[in-house]
This record gives sequence, C-alpha cells and structure tokens, in this order.
Amino acid sequence: MKNILKAIKIVSIIFNLLLFFENGNAQVIDEVQNSFNWYKQSDLHEKIFVHTDKTIYLPGEILWFKIYCVDANTHKPLDLSKVVYVEVLDNNQGPVAQAKISMKNGLGDGSLYIPVSVSNGNYTFRAYTSWMKNFAPEYYFEKNITLINPLKSPEITAKIATPDYDVQFFPEGGNLVNGIKSKVAFKAVGLNGKGADLKGTIINQHSDTIVRFESLKFGMGNFEFTPTAGNTYKAVVKIANNKPIVKVMPEVNSQGYVMQLSEVAGNINIEVTNNIQQGSIYLFAHTGHTEIAAQSASVNNGKANFVISKNKLGEGITHFTIFNNAKQPVCERIYFKKPMQQLFIDAGADQQQYDVRKKVTINIFARDGAAKPLNAELSMAVYRVDSLQAFDPSDIYSYLCLNSDLKGSIQSPGYYFKDNNIETDNALDNLMLTQGWRRFQWSQVLNNIPDKFNYLPELYGHIITAKITNTETNSPAKNIITYIGVPGKRVQLYVSESDLAGHLFYNTKDFYGAGELIAQTNQLIDSTYRIDILSPFSEQYSKTLTPKFEFTPGKQVNLQQHSLGIQVLNIFSGNIIKRVYTPIMDSSAFYGKPYKKYKLDDFTRFTTMEEDLREYVSEDNIVRSKGKFHIKVLNDRGFLDGDPLVLLDGVPVFNVDKIFSVDPLKVKKLEVIRERYYYGPSVEEGIFSFTTYKGDLGGVELDPHAVVVDYEGLQYHREFYSPVYNTQAEGTSRIPDFRNLLYWAPTINKQGKNVVSFYTSDQKGKYVGVIQGITTNGNAGSQSFTFDIK
Repeated sequence: MKNILKAIKIVSIIFNLLLFFENGNAQVIDEVQNSFNWYKQSDLHEKIFVHTDKTIYLPGEILWFKIYCVDANTHKPLDLSKVVYVEVLDNNQGPVAQAKISMKNGLGDGSLYIPVSVSNGNYTFRAYTSWMKNFAPEYYFEKNITLINPLKSPEITAKIATPDYDVQFFPEGGNLVNGIKSKVAFKAVGLNGKGADLKGTIINQHSDTIVRFESLKFGMGNFEFTPTAGNTYKAVVKIANNKPIVKVMPEVNSQGYVMQLSEVAGNINIEVTNNIQQGSIYLFAHTGHTEIAAQSASVNNGKANFVISKNKLGEGITHFTIFNNAKQPVCERIYFKKPMQQLFIDAGADQQQYDVRKKVTINIFARDGAAKPLNAELSMAVYRVDSLQAFDPSDIYSYLCLNSDLKGSIQSPGYYFKDNNIETDNALDNLMLTQGWRRFQWSQVLNNIPDKFNYLPELYGHIITAKITNTETNSPAKNIITYIGVPGKRVQLYVSESDLAGHLFYNTKDFYGAGELIAQTNQLIDSTYRIDILSPFSEQYSKTLTPKFEFTPGKQVNLQQHSLGIQVLNIFSGNIIKRVYTPIMDSSAFYGKPYKKYKLDDFTRFTTMEEDLREYVSEDNIVRSKGKFHIKVLNDRGFLDGDPLVLLDGVPVFNVDKIFSVDPLKVKKLEVIRERYYYGPSVEEGIFSFTTYKGDLGGVELDPHAVVVDYEGLQYHREFYSPVYNTQAEGTSRIPDFRNLLYWAPTINKQGKNVVSFYTSDQKGKYVGVIQGITTNGNAGSQSFTFDIK
C-alpha cells in the first residue's frame, strides 16, 4: 500500500511539473502573441512606388512621374496622406529639385524641371510622406537616375585595374557558434551598385582551406561552415582578374543558437541547434500583420525542430523568429513566398514599324489570370532607347512584393518572378539571407513600447511646421497663438498654438504654388517671440550608396542628339511645355460666407478708410483710445468685447491704425463677420477682412517682428505636350520635332480595355513603352512593348 501511495505521489509531482512547464511554455508564446497583436493594432505603414518616365535626363528637360501610395501590408491604395514629397538628391544629399505633390485616394502625379546648372552624375530620386518620416529613411521610395550636362565635360571613365568591391557575410539566423554547422550567405557589390561574380575560400589562422564557395547570381551565394573553438577565420575572395580581397569572418560565439530553414515536401522545416538551453524554445512567424505560427518545441540533445505547412504562409516575406525561455529573440530568418499575380496588362502597338510623324495606336487590356477585365489605375511612358537611355526594368509589382520590404538596392528584382525553377528559387533564398530586415525591433514590441511619432499624417492638406522661441530667454515658447497669412486676393490664414516644445503646426487647405508666408504673433500682446518656418523635407537619409557615374565615348553621339532635341523642343514649344494649370479649388475664405460683403466701388469714395467705415459699414463703431484707432463690432445683441481680427489680403493687422492709413482707392471689398468666431485655438471678436485690387497689402508696412519667407506650396499641374499630325500640312511642317519622349500619361482610363494614341517624332530609332498599374484591391502589374521609327 505504501508503495502504491509513493508511486501516486511521484506521478502527481511529475504531472504538476509537466503542467508547470507547459504553463510556462504557454506563457512565453502567449506574451509574444499578445505583444505582436498590440503592436500591429497601432502600426500603420505606407509604401510608395513612383513610375518615372525614364531614368536619364539632361538640363532643361522635364522629369515626369506618377505616385502610387499604398498600405504597406495589403498594398491597397491608401487615402491617408494628401501630400507626397519628392526630391532629387546628389551624392552629398543636397537637393537639386524638390516638390510637394497633392494626393487623392493614394494617387498623384507631377513633374520636376532639371536645372541648367546640374552636374554630371548619378542621383537619388526619392519620395515619402510626412507620416513616413516617423520611420527609418530606408522605407522611403528611392530610385537611381542619371543627370548629364552637355555643357560640362563628363569624365570618360578609364578601365579600373583594381576596382573596389564590398563583400559581406551573413550567418543564417544571425549567429556563428563554435561546434555548430551554419549556413553562411555572402554578397559582393561593385562601385556600380551591381553584384559581382566571385569565387573564394575560408581559411583559418594556419592558412588551411576550410571550405570553398562561389556565387550563384548577382554576386550572392551561400556555403555551410562549422567553426571550431580556438580558431580564427578569414575569407579570401577572387573577383575576375582583380587582386584577391581578404575579409575577416563574422565573430564566432562560444555559446548560442543556430537555425537552418529548409523546404521539404511542401513544408517549411526549421531546425534550431544550441549549446546553452535544454527544455523548450519558441517559434513565432508572421507575414506582415498576419500571425502564421506560434509554437514551442522541446530541445533534445541540443536540437529542436519546427514544421509549418507552406500553405499557411502568406504571400511575400514571412519572418521566423526564435525565442528562448527568457522571451528573448535569439535567431531570425525570413522566407519569401512568391505571390500569385492578379493583375496582367496586355499592351502593344498596332504596328511594329512607323515612319516619322505618324499615328501610333496602343491597345491596352487590364485583366486577371482568367482574362476577365479589371478596373486598374494605369500610367504609361513611351521613350527612345539607345546607348545613352537604357530600358528601365523597375516595376510596381516586384517593388511592392519584394524591394520595399528589403534593405538596400535590389538588382534586377524582376528576375525572381520571371521563371519558376531551382536556380531562381536558390537565388531568391540567397537574397533573403543577405538583405532581409524588419520594420520593428522585438525589444520594443515585447515591452509594449509605442512608436514615437514626431510627424503628423497630412490628412487634409500640407502642414506647415514652425518653431517659436522666446527671444529674451532663447527657449521654446509654449501656448502662444500664432498666425500665418499668405498675401493675395484669396484669403489664406492659418492659426496654430505652440506646444510645450514650441512646435507649431498649420493645417493648410488648397495651398498651391510659390508665394510668401507672413508669420507673426499678436504683437500688441506678444512681442518677444521669434517664429522660424521649418522645411517639410526629410533630413534623414538612407545608407544606400549611389552607383559611380560612368560615361563612355560610345554615348557621345546619342548625348549630342538628346541635347539638340531638348534645345529645339524648348525653343519652339517652351511656352507650352512649361505651362501649368491652377486646380479647381474653393476660393472662399476660411470663415465661409460673410455676414455682409461691401464692394467699395458701389459707394461714393471718401478720401480715407475711416470715413468709408464710418459712413457705409453698419456693423462697426470706430473709436479712438489713447491715440489709437479701435473697431467695435456691432450685432443684434450689442457690441462684442475687444477688437475684431482685422485682415488685409489674408494677413492679420493688429495695429488698426495701419488699416486707416491705407488708400481706400486700393481696397476692392470688405467682408464682415459680426459674431464671435472660433478658428482653431483662437477666439476672435468678429472678423473684418479687407481685400485690395492687387492683393499686395496696399502698401501697408508689416510689423518688424513679423517673419516673411518665400515658400513653395503644392505643385501646380503641368500637362504633357504631344503634337498632333492629323493633316498633311501638319505632317510636313518645317518646325522640327526632336522629342525622344513621345508620350507620358499619368492616368489612363481605368475600365478594362483602353486605346491610347500619339504621334511619332522626327527622331528615328527603337522606342519602348512601359505601363504600370494597380487595382483598388492592391493587385499590381506592369507591361512593356517596343516599336521602331525608320
């Protein structure tokens, strides 16, 4: 009986221990799940893809582009940000062109004029939103473009005897551990930004060869390697006929974890080996915001295994993270599952060869895999390709699926989608091993630390940012109401109250074009403050290197042709090309319909504004106190307290004496609000808004404390110019047509089948058309076609 009770007691203890460990296991993985779910609820990211008309530009040329802004997880067009910032940056991160582009339903388009002073070189074209500035600049859209100035002699690149290459090694899972076999990936990139084929060996401190390896594609590959204690390792890399490159291998740990991922019979197998922990380890996998797996596995003889059906994985990149029992991430690996493309674009010219100045008809059909028509937002460029201007292989599909979730520049991303075979699968896995990264840090997620957002999403329009400082203490001024006015015939006034750090945010509406901003406080009560208008463009830059600029003698002839074509186009059609169009917008003031509008031409003019206001305006009472004019606003209930907000061409004038000094013959109208008006943080005792005929403040001298800056609002729209040769007279016109960009359409009719027509120029050669597009469901696609002009 005693033995039975003893056995029952032992079984009970074992059961309780198992239950304890099981609950511990559940607790670790549950906490990871809960933290991930908490994070994804507060995590919203945008992705941007920009379709540029081509990649090489000369001074005086226009760079055309279409912007697609989507949800980073679903790839559906995202109507969050109403402004996208675009820049062309040189190698020193200096901008040579910038613009603010209006967005609607996640779509927008614009253009940049290439300045005549630009230097020869490769530049970075990038685009981002205000909201994206809260995250790393590697999330911005970036693309290499080339600017060539024929007036500045390009350096003809001589053959470099020993070119520089960047060679890096990446242990799978992140670690090398003594005594544990690891897969190690590698990549070699040249100064031109492209991968370099290589062969190499791993040697120890005695120069003994441990393993040999060679690249598979784009300078990337992998090998297996088991480091042993007491040894150090170097890699000797040979690229073509260049001098061998010697690199020290990543640090080898005496203890740690190593993971290996393999695909077997439709399953993803993950083996984790360690020399530290027995018991259990944990796997958490997710694709975007979707949890794929949360599992625990027992460690036996230093090994643990996880098996996940590939069918459970979402399309695109899946992150696999291994945690120890202290809830610490110890290994990480990413895997790419090719998406099933849902948008296909059929496109082609009605002929393969054309004469000069002839009509070209392009038939376009947006469809799904079953040839069913789809509504898609499409953009198209048609340009000449030659030794100078090459075909631009970038496409929206591979960018959204692949490039945008990886670090650094990806060479020929379309290669990984073109064919399904063992070589592309292995090359794709090498890419995952060498360039994978994530959009958050686990330490932040597991500790439920929210992201710090220093920049607001521009939900309604451009936000002008500024900072206010107390000039007496040289410290940020808090809770100060400030005003920004845009002088002009249209009243544009924005008000903001400073926060604890002295930051100011002015939410603008339909603010387009270049102009002046006048920023000020109410100088009658706040006269010790300085306002500084801040640039909305990002001052963060990615670490991606711009390829070295190369110009070979073989490009000289085509450079001359391109330069001549641009000069001729600007001479004969410059006024049309540079013409911009004002968008349709609400011209009413921020206060809407006024109580009464006085058109001063309807009245007999007096010689002073004081007389006009006293005689004709029934909603005021003009008084003088201590030698100063004051306006008291009258409504049905009597006079309002204090002076009203007085505006002159949209700019506040706090010293009313200045209004009475204006020549009344310069004033066109007066609009009156006779009620107390709440505008953002300000409370105004009525509004008197004067507008002059010229919108130039009527000669009123601004307060010396007011800040006046030139500022560029949203970009006006510029339409692409494409001549038409419908008649024989037009076709035989002696005005030369040397366009190498035949057609640019940022928006093509969305409904399934489309027909687009344009005319060839006098420039003979091979032309390529590129179409990019996306559906409202986030399905992206691209297509290209070619034809000749002879």
